Amino acid sequence: MTHDGSPPAAPPAGAACSLTERAYRILEEDIAMLRLAPGAAVSEAVLSQRCGLGRTPVREALQRLAREGLVRVLPRRGIVVTEIDIARQLRLLAVRREIERLLARTAATEASPAQRARFADIAAGMEEAAAGNDDTAFMRLDRAFNLLLLESARNEFAAGAMALMNGLSRRFWYMHYREVADLARAARLHAAVARAVADGAPAAAAEASDALIDYIDEFARAACQTHSGG
Repeated sequence: MTHDGSPPAAPPAGAACSLTERAYRILEEDIAMLRLAPGAAVSEAVLSQRCGLGRTPVREALQRLAREGLVRVLPRRGIVVTEIDIARQLRLLAVRREIERLLARTAATEASPAQRARFADIAAGMEEAAAGNDDTAFMRLDRAFNLLLLESARNEFAAGAMALMNGLSRRFWYMHYREVADLARAARLHAAVARAVADGAPAAAAEASDALIDYIDEFARAACQTHSGG
């Protein structure tokens, strides 16, 4: 994993990753980390050049990003990165709490040995990122954690709901974390969920998930106050 802030140039060796998935990963990270700013207008041609890929996989990636609420595709007018809406983020968290608790509890019982080992690695990586104040590493580990949680819980309905929230949540975090976030605390809370899943402890995983969402809700409300000048 690189930590220089640049988009990943290619999937890991041996990974099954289509060109569309590669385009999606690059663009989702660029949007979540504000390299493509809220409100920015872009074109398929520019994004294709940015990704180093053809326009077909970029177009398909944009359709997925539009379903997730990160872009709006305007016929004959191009693509606009959506603005950040704090009130919408708070509504999102109410739903996210219930789904993430379910996912954490289920993953703790359903994850394979290989998946448990990956959760343990993510927990260690989270703490390392916090110790080095490495926001890019934290963001990438957060994405890996979210994807692994969906994969190991094996619930396509919960996965579909979380797909509509993960990108928006990551972007909201990156927009405001310098103002109000405690990166080390966030990393420890993520690590606690990951370790409980790795240990096969569903009750502890659900409890750790609630503690993580408690913090994220606190963070979102602090961001709201800062934004409104309150």
